[in-house]
Amino acid sequence: MTAWVRGEVQGVGFRWFTRAAALRIGGLVGFALNLGDGRVQVVAEGRKGHCEQLLEWLCGDDTPGRVEGVTEIWDAPRGGYRGFAIR
Repeated sequence: MTAWVRGEVQGVGFRWFTRAAALRIGGLVGFALNLGDGRVQVVAEGRKGHCEQLLEWLCGDDTPGRVEGVTEIWDAPRGGYRGFAIR
């Protein structure tokens, strides 16, 4: 799953909390990355249910900052990730 999170999501620890949520859910690898346009890109690979849990968290009220919206796409895993990184 790749998700783009828009709103007030940079400079508020969003990537760190996203990584913590992914680790708490377990079984996920990927990364969270600040984009130049103010969004955060989240790439997560793992069981679909685990990715759905992370997506629910991204869309929920527990995130730092202020999420205005999340756009996601689902695709076949590409592999090559070790752990869940902050980029």
